[in-house]
Amino acid sequence: MPIPPEVTGEEIDPAVRQELMSLPKGLAEDVSRNLVMVAQLIDEDPEKAYEYSRIALRLASRVAAVREAAGFAAYATQKYAEALAEFRAARRMTGSVELWPVMADCERGLGRPERALAMAGEPEVQKLDKAGQVEMRLVAAGARRDMGQLDAAIVTLQSPELASNANHPWTARLRYAYADALLAAGRDGEAREWFAKAVEADKDGSTDASDRLAELDGVEFVDAFDDSDEENGDESGDESDGEVEAERDGDREDDRDDRDED
Repeated sequence: MPIPPEVTGEEIDPAVRQELMSLPKGLAEDVSRNLVMVAQLIDEDPEKAYEYSRIALRLASRVAAVREAAGFAAYATQKYAEALAEFRAARRMTGSVELWPVMADCERGLGRPERALAMAGEPEVQKLDKAGQVEMRLVAAGARRDMGQLDAAIVTLQSPELASNANHPWTARLRYAYADALLAAGRDGEAREWFAKAVEADKDGSTDASDRLAELDGVEFVDAFDDSDEENGDESGDESDGEVEAERDGDREDDRDDRDED
């Protein structure tokens, strides 16, 4: 697949570049350029990102960063079995538990929420940093919902991180998930409160909390420049003008009749 000439591979994360130094220089450059394309496209065009990840994988399947990138590209295209295999391979190579939450979410994607819950109780979770533990909590709550256990999902999300007023990168998503679970359980008033809190924390618009809040408040967004309304308005205006003119013609006719009688 073509890669724009301005993509040099130097844009890649320094830690990944360090990993690629084990490869011959030319090969390392090819792999890094493909990984840059994966990173640039994974949100806006995940299918293309996936194609670039497969090229990088063919070139350097023994590099953990490549397996991880391939995993995320597969995950973004909902190829959960493939993503899980790549994440497991990356974990074997590095020994890191960082990918544990997304591996559990792959189990959910494969229709195995009970496996995701089992992973939430494994010792690996205690080795995660705070962001990873919150992510694992989100996955576990999602698994509970998959199994129809709404109350358990709500309880799973209740935590010191949820109650905290501090704003972290994961705060908006945690509050949003809690609000959504409350809404699904029919607790609309509480859900509205937490959607509002999610809006407060969501500075970069990573969730649609503001839309959900507006929906609960009964707010409807109407296009002020709706062409159909404008056309209808013009038609009704023409119709009114015609009626007025007809009335004037009638009045003039009546005046003539009165004069003739005199």
